Amino acid sequence: MSTTRVTQHINAPRSAVYRALTDAKSVQQWMVPDGMTSEIHVFEPREGGAYRISLTYDSTDHAGKSSAHSDTHGGRFVKLVPDREVVQTTEFETSDPSMQGEMRMTFTLADAPGGGTELTGLHENVPPGVPPEANEEGWQMSLAKLAKLVERS
Repeated sequence: MSTTRVTQHINAPRSAVYRALTDAKSVQQWMVPDGMTSEIHVFEPREGGAYRISLTYDSTDHAGKSSAHSDTHGGRFVKLVPDREVVQTTEFETSDPSMQGEMRMTFTLADAPGGGTELTGLHENVPPGVPPEANEEGWQMSLAKLAKLVERS
């Protein structure tokens, strides 16, 4: 199991960033790496609420974790502190043992020096089948998309 930590400066207040972390339409736009599309099946942003998301590769050259070309994952919102923190569990729907196991994602929002928000994402218990460098790259892409989405709102 590995851990990934990424930080993104966002030129927007914490309240706007928090909304983008807890709004299904926003999550569908930003929580998807380049070369994939996102579909949200369930999204209940409350403590104990469930979510389930599928990411599908645009190209059929990529194999998915859950089906031929898709990665489906889901879990629960563990802790929601408005404008400060979102903690959720997630797990891939897969029969591949190297991709199995419950992961934990923590998003922490802080006022950034000079204005805006510093968003830190911590992804813990990442299964051994996910290369750490690929996970970090995916999260950097996604958080950059989140920043663009919130900054243009």
